[in-house]
Amino acid sequence: MRAAAILGPGNVSKAFLEFQRATNVRWTSLIEQADAIVIFGGDGTIHHQLTTLLDLDVPLLVVPCGSGNDFARALGLLKLKDSIDAWRKFANEAVNVRTIDLGVISGLAEKATGSLSRYFCCVAGIGLDSQINKRSNELPAWVRGHGGYALTATREFFRFTPFPMKISNNGNLGQAFRPTMLAAVANAPTYGGGMKIAPLAKLDDGKLDLCIVRSMDLFKLFCLFPTVFFGRHLGFQEVGYEQAEKLRIETEDPFDVYADGEFICQTPVQFSVEPKALKVIAPAQR
Repeated sequence: MRAAAILGPGNVSKAFLEFQRATNVRWTSLIEQADAIVIFGGDGTIHHQLTTLLDLDVPLLVVPCGSGNDFARALGLLKLKDSIDAWRKFANEAVNVRTIDLGVISGLAEKATGSLSRYFCCVAGIGLDSQINKRSNELPAWVRGHGGYALTATREFFRFTPFPMKISNNGNLGQAFRPTMLAAVANAPTYGGGMKIAPLAKLDDGKLDLCIVRSMDLFKLFCLFPTVFFGRHLGFQEVGYEQAEKLRIETEDPFDVYADGEFICQTPVQFSVEPKALKVIAPAQR
């Protein structure tokens, strides 16, 4: 069983060496000859490799080494030991492979000029959370990995102004533009290092989960924010939640779209789901 390693930015060498010592895996530098791909990194590293992974059509194992690790969290790979156990199971029996969905983003302005769509594995966001993402990406890596998203959020609450947004679901005509704080389109339940923005999302249900937060006063926003860590924000009147296979989001002025913590494009934008797109090595059953 041969594997190709993809190393994310930052200090991943320690995790790589521990993984090697524990598994004695045979590495190949020729990614096309690998039986599996092992990514040592976080959501951003995975995001940038999705097209390559789909072309290779071999299983992916994630070793969580990033600042957020929300994709690994959705798979149940919470620490290095989980990834080691999963690899051992795969190398011995190859029975712990799942096939999961991916989200697809098409920037409609870019699409008109011939640009290709982009895959995402976790959550795409427009609005307040994209602004928080932008600011938190400017922080040092250690800070991002230790509450950087939450630290940045407080400041952005005071600066952010709700903006008009229109959402069309499964090809239906969207409602009129309404003042909105954010829209999150999710393939996985969490983003920002564990915030359960889409607590009902599943990686293999063939649907995307949409969480919309409409305009609210600052005090209520501060009350809502901590509930997102536990997925309890759905009880707020200003929060809408639904599932769809296709979504279109428009804003009166272009607004940044982020996915898996990375800038993608600006609105207007279309989202769809690619069912059973990616093979992943799942945790070994205990």
